[in-house]
Amino acid sequence: MRSLRGLPIVAARRGMLTALSVMLAAMLASSVSAQQEQRVAASTRSAPTASFRSSVNLVSISAVVRDRRGRVMQSLRGDDFQIFDGGVRRQVVDVRADSNAPASVALLVDGSGSMRLGLAQAFSRHISSELLAGLNPSRDTAALLSFDTRLLTLCEFTRDFEQVRHRMSTVESFGSTSLYDAVAGSAALVAERVQNRRAVIVLTDGLDNSSAYSPEKVAWIASTIDVPVYVFDVSDRPADDETPERGPLAEVARATGGDLFVANTPALAAKAVKRVTEELRHQYVIAFESQNTGLRRVEIRMRKPDLKVQARNWYQTSE
Repeated sequence: MRSLRGLPIVAARRGMLTALSVMLAAMLASSVSAQQEQRVAASTRSAPTASFRSSVNLVSISAVVRDRRGRVMQSLRGDDFQIFDGGVRRQVVDVRADSNAPASVALLVDGSGSMRLGLAQAFSRHISSELLAGLNPSRDTAALLSFDTRLLTLCEFTRDFEQVRHRMSTVESFGSTSLYDAVAGSAALVAERVQNRRAVIVLTDGLDNSSAYSPEKVAWIASTIDVPVYVFDVSDRPADDETPERGPLAEVARATGGDLFVANTPALAAKAVKRVTEELRHQYVIAFESQNTGLRRVEIRMRKPDLKVQARNWYQTSE
């Protein structure tokens, strides 16, 4: 078990520079140490934004579309989507979907002391195992990360899912929680994977008492590198309590094109696992021309009002 560079969660990898990482570092100067800022900048710039490369600058956005009954929609075309870049309509250049494309998934398991309460640990292990069962070991990869005030790599990306399951038993529950910092750091790691179908899956009780990052800033980081974040809330709160689904952690997940699920009963956990597995297999990759630089807000709408799309809210381009 190793910590990323042995530093706090916001630490990641050194290297390259992008406009977003510099801007984020400046914004966080008052709350994050200079060393942490440098590492966070590195995590963002080391994460390549999936793009269609040609003679023009194109940006790609991963998206999942469902109908009013919650069924995943397949076989959609470019004219079914509408893209608004900073409120301005942009032309859809290309739409791709490949249910057989490889996926890279990071399981991010809460290792803080509060996870010892109730059945949180048991549900985390069960959900992780079920999610791994939905992946294809011949083409997909999975990694296991854990966090308290550090981000720990328990298992690197591998196709050996039994190894990932085995390492789940080594997750320790101790100390404070830097949940939002962990989401930012793990999203940057997953973004280094070349697959367009990537995701961070967070298993947590939803408590945070030690993060340097605000939920809004974490949403920017994960959203701009096009890594959807799915959160499984395994806390011991009543199953009919919808508060987590309206809270800041849910907003972070949805800003990235992911979602938050209360998953503290077998039925809720099974429903959430099925939904996430479906979405990993049925993502569209939508390309449009970017005519701006810097941090940009993007919105994808559907031409048909009875369809609902999930996609990230931000993207980043440089000069």
